[in-house]
Amino acid sequence: MNSFLLSALSKLGFASSETPTDDLVAGHAALVQKDFATAFKKFKRAATQGNAAAQIEVGHFFRDGLGIRPNLVKAVHWYRLAALQGNVMAQFNLGVIHNNGEGNLQDFTEAVHWYQLAALQGHANAQSNLGLMYEKGQGVLQDYAEALNWYRRASEQGHLVAQFNSGLLYEKGEGTTQNFAEALKWYRLAALQGHSEAQGNLGVMYAKGEGVDQDYKSAHMWFNIAAAAGHSVATQNRDAMTQNMNAQQISEAQKMARDWQAGRILPG
Repeated sequence: MNSFLLSALSKLGFASSETPTDDLVAGHAALVQKDFATAFKKFKRAATQGNAAAQIEVGHFFRDGLGIRPNLVKAVHWYRLAALQGNVMAQFNLGVIHNNGEGNLQDFTEAVHWYQLAALQGHANAQSNLGLMYEKGQGVLQDYAEALNWYRRASEQGHLVAQFNSGLLYEKGEGTTQNFAEALKWYRLAALQGHSEAQGNLGVMYAKGEGVDQDYKSAHMWFNIAAAAGHSVATQNRDAMTQNMNAQQISEAQKMARDWQAGRILPG
């Protein structure tokens, strides 16, 4: 912010002996106490002095309507100020707003722009969302290889949706050579985090012997786990599996599923 503008703001009453950091701390303390009026005042003063962390807080206030009337245009204004300073959360939030079309602001090209900036800073959610934009061809030319690139980056940070999507692309051979072993790897990582679709797909791979030795018990186990989470196709697949299993195998598979729910270590 230039000196002329600071001088002008001073005349408008924004000058303070407190530093932006002091106001930010005071704003957070007020927010904990649910004193939204004081929090907003402190954040706004720090934000006006160029503090990016305060700017994103002001953006939250306008986006969520915390003690003030919601105003998405103003929220975007403050997020943008923070984003232009490199604030990764502001960049991600702008991506989400334009991606989802909040307040009729849908703009896939703009979403890609902000996701890209956040993704390059290592933001896993932005990386995963950017991968989806490339996979769908929204705001950017469809490119499965680039989608997989961003999914992999997010996956390696433990992002379960990106892990599942990585598994899908490897299973289909989209953007890469079809590789069932890699698909199995990423499905398993997502499944272990509770992703029901990954659990169901993992069951299919065990049932078919894709990327792993055919194993009806493991297939039944994963179908059972996914079914318990409400995955209807997994329920159908689990019941179909019983036609190829004897009573002892079914009992052992059910025990494996119970061990999962109890948090005990699963077989390799």
